[in-house]
Order: sequence, then C-alpha cells, then structure tokens
Amino acid sequence: MASAAEQLASSVNFGAFNKATELKKRIWFTLLALIVYRLGTYIPLPGIDPVVLQDIFRRNAGGILGMFDMVAGGALSRMTIFALNIMPYISASIIMQLMTAVSPQLEALKKEGETGRKKINQYTRYGTVVITALQAYGIAVGLEGMTSSAGSAVIDPGLFFRFTTVVTLVGGTLFLMWLGEQITARGVGNGISLIIFSGIVANLPGALAGTLELGRTGALSTLFIVFLLAMAVGVIFFIIFVERAQRRIVIQYPKRQTGNKMYGGESSHLPLKVNTAGVIPPIFASSLLLMPITVLGFSAGQGPEWLTDVTAYLGRGQPLYLAIYISLIVFFAFFYTAVVFNPAETADNLKKYGGFVPGIRPGKNTADYLDRVLTRLTVVGAAYLAAVCLLPEILISRFSVPFYFGGTSLLIVVTVTMDTVAQVQSHLLAHQYEGLIKKTKLRGRRG
Repeated sequence: MASAAEQLASSVNFGAFNKATELKKRIWFTLLALIVYRLGTYIPLPGIDPVVLQDIFRRNAGGILGMFDMVAGGALSRMTIFALNIMPYISASIIMQLMTAVSPQLEALKKEGETGRKKINQYTRYGTVVITALQAYGIAVGLEGMTSSAGSAVIDPGLFFRFTTVVTLVGGTLFLMWLGEQITARGVGNGISLIIFSGIVANLPGALAGTLELGRTGALSTLFIVFLLAMAVGVIFFIIFVERAQRRIVIQYPKRQTGNKMYGGESSHLPLKVNTAGVIPPIFASSLLLMPITVLGFSAGQGPEWLTDVTAYLGRGQPLYLAIYISLIVFFAFFYTAVVFNPAETADNLKKYGGFVPGIRPGKNTADYLDRVLTRLTVVGAAYLAAVCLLPEILISRFSVPFYFGGTSLLIVVTVTMDTVAQVQSHLLAHQYEGLIKKTKLRGRRG
C-alpha cells in the first residue's frame, strides 16, 4: 500500500492547481513582473543613436559584451535603462559574502538572525549603488567615444549625458533589485534567477534563427547544426542528471524507552548534492568578470596601449580569460558550498537529537567525515560546472556559433526551471495538506 506522502504527491494534479488560488496569484504576479522587466529592456537611454549602436554591437556580437548582452536579455545591445541588468547587485552580494567570511563583525551580525540579515541586505544595496554608478560612468565615457560609419553613438556628448546615463542605469538596476525581491516574496521565489532566466530565454529564438541562417548561407553544414542541436539536448539531460545526483549518508537514531513503549531506532539519510552550489558559481564568476571587462570593452582604443592589450587578452576564448573564468567558477563552487552547508553545525545538531553516522563517533569526528565527503563531492561538482561552462567558449572560438546553445545559458535555464517547478510543487503540496486538515476537522465535528 502506498504511503500517505505518496498518495498526497500523486494527488497533486491540474485539478489541485485550479483550487490553489494563492499559488495562481503568485504565478500571475511573477509573470506580470517579468513582463515589466522585458518591457524595460526596450526603453533606450536618453541621448543614444540606436542605429549607430546596433552597428557597433553587430561587429562585437561574439565578444565578451555579447555574453553580457545575453544575460541582460538584449538590453545592453539596445542600451536601455536595464543595460546593466541585475549584475551589479550580484557583484555586491558576492563582496558582502566574502567580507562576512573574513570579518568577525559582519559574521557576528549574520548570526543575529532577522535583524542582522536586514542590516547585511542594507549594506548590499549600498554596495549595489556604488558598483552600478562606477560601471555606468565607465559605459557613459565609453559610449561617447564609440563611432561607426553612420556617426557617433552619442548625439550630444558631455557632462549632462554622463550624469543622465549614471542616474538612469543606477535607477534601472535598483528597480530590478527591488523587482527580484518582490518576485521572491510575493511570487514563486528565485526572483533574481528568474530575471536572468527570462533574459536568456527571450534571446533563444533569435539564436536558433541565427544558427539556421548560418546553415542556409553555408557557413555551417546541416550535419553540424543537427549535431549542435543534439548536443544541446544531451547537455540538458546531463545537467538534470548531475543536479539531481545525491550522496545519501545514513543517519541512525538510537532506541529509547518511555514507560512500556519503545521509541526511535529508525534510520534516515542526509542527502548531499553533488553540486551543492547550483548555478551560483557561473553567475558569480560571470558577474565579477563582466564588471571590469565591460568598462574595458567600451573604452578599448581610446585609452593607453596597455588597456587595449588587456582587453585583447581578456577577449572571448582567450587563454587568460578562460583561466580566470574557470578559476572563479571553482573558487565560488567551494566558497558557496561552505556558506550554505556547515559540517560542524550539522554534526552538532545530529548529536543534539541523538543521531549518528554508523561507524563514526558523534561530534568532531562526524563533522570531519561530513567535511571530507562534501569536499570530494564539490570537486566533482566544480569539475562539472567548469566543463559545462567551457562548452560555449569552444563553440564560439572554433565554430562561431551562437553561445546560447552553450553550457552556461543552458545551465542557468535548466537549473532555474527545476528550482521553480520545485517551488510550485511545494505550494501545491502545502495546499493539499491544508485541504486534508480541513476535511479531517469537518469529519471530527460530524462524528
């Protein structure tokens, strides 16, 4: 006979979704918020000549700015109010997490609970304003020097243009930061990830059309395009397989006698994901790389010669760029895993409730064992993330294909989709439990 949990899970169907009014409100709110975001990616900055800008970006579509444009959902190539997207906020979050790990004051603030968390979020917002202002000023200066055969990208360069650009881009990023928080609180969750997800998905049809156009013109063979699509499907299945992979550590609870009854003695398991950090390392790595490279890309050819050399070395597919990118992914895989899972704290909690790992002494020995297992899993997870994120770089540098079929974009899309589906299922299960409790109360009153 199926367990109560299995019966409950099997009853989560379309009918249950129709009855879950709270969940439907959350989904509609999320959709409307994402529509607002997509509309904002078409509102241009004041003082920009869109024709000249499109011509400039068409010549640099395969570079690092093209990757930033993918994450921004095309907002950068159109130079809109959301051109910097949510990346400055992610950069500020990275800096705050790093500082929390090294600063005793911030670490103590983090342990204060809700009050400390609000204070850290406030510092993160301040950092977002500073980072966005610096990037926006760099973009404004770079835009003033960008020209094509059709003329200058900026209609009326000067101090006023720089000021309006900084104010507009800072306002756009802060609005997206607020919008992401609203989606997390009032929508289906994962607000920041969903904003990045919607930007990538919005560009996928154009990437597919661009690939087919390359096949029509003979730049890519039909066989290679079929192989490319098959590889994309294979990468999706590989990502799903690894993201669901777990190492289950058996946890045993001792028996205890209360009166004439015996309690406990059951065994459970502690699931440790192979990729505990999820999609965070590639996003963090891209954010830190894009922060200086965006300014370098816009100012290339205008500053000193060494600046042009640095820009060339950090170009898409260059060894220095790949080395820094992979190093950052590996670093953040270990760093974020250490942030979200504390072996010592987990071992203390197990000891407090009487749980233990068979063959391992409770306390420090259990913490060391969990740390050793988690480190080995993170090595595998970091290697998986590095391999998946290297794929688009190889495709671009060797075959000049749109990078939307690459591992980084697919990793974000697949992972965010899985997380969102899990959030929806949890809301449905909560609704089912509420319904069962109400029915039980009604039967009890009738009885």
